Amino acid sequence: MSKKKLSFILMAFVAMSFFRPTISLAQADSTKPAFKIKTPNTKNQLNEKSDASSEEPETKNVLAENSGPKRMNHHGIGFGLGETFLMGNYGKHGEDKITADLFYSYAASYSFDLLVNAHMSEHKDQNETMKVMGVTSSIKAKVVEYDSFAPYVLGGLGFYAPQAKRPVNGSNKWSDQKVTFGINFGGGADLKLNDRYVVGLLGQMHWPFTVKQDTGSDIKGYYFKLLITGMYLF
Repeated sequence: MSKKKLSFILMAFVAMSFFRPTISLAQADSTKPAFKIKTPNTKNQLNEKSDASSEEPETKNVLAENSGPKRMNHHGIGFGLGETFLMGNYGKHGEDKITADLFYSYAASYSFDLLVNAHMSEHKDQNETMKVMGVTSSIKAKVVEYDSFAPYVLGGLGFYAPQAKRPVNGSNKWSDQKVTFGINFGGGADLKLNDRYVVGLLGQMHWPFTVKQDTGSDIKGYYFKLLITGMYLF
């Protein structure tokens, strides 16, 4: 064998040995992906988000129901029992006595209530008698609220029809019954027993304007009520 043929065979062998691993590595690398992309399960994520969003309003509603006093926009009816003290000229025609009042309330806000009062009573003193009656409306404002205890002040206007049986020309006669305007003011405290029942103490001054008379003395005076109150809310 000549030297040229031997050198050619050696060069061919070296070339084959050099290119064979390169091709095999390229083939191996081409069969495997460079990296794997993990696709999220979008349906599950959308379902989880929709479930979470549907639960949020329910949670907010529960928190709103459980937070704060539940006393706005409700009505109440009740009564008051206590002493009525006649003052001024009213006290000359009758004596103080235990009386009863009727009440209606409406909670306009968390701090202010509308309180309507209706009352009527006769007070006798020997041969004279004093009759007081009225329908009043007041704004009741809480001063502070501590737990279920709430002191308050109130004031307002009303209609009154006071009438007195007093001496006129040597004999006792009833005065003319006329409706007059008047003011009222006072204060008290409420104790809320539960969501339906409230008890309290009320002191309220009623001051009707003077009722003019054609014969006899004019009817003028005022009276103070100190009452234990009870209210049913609905």
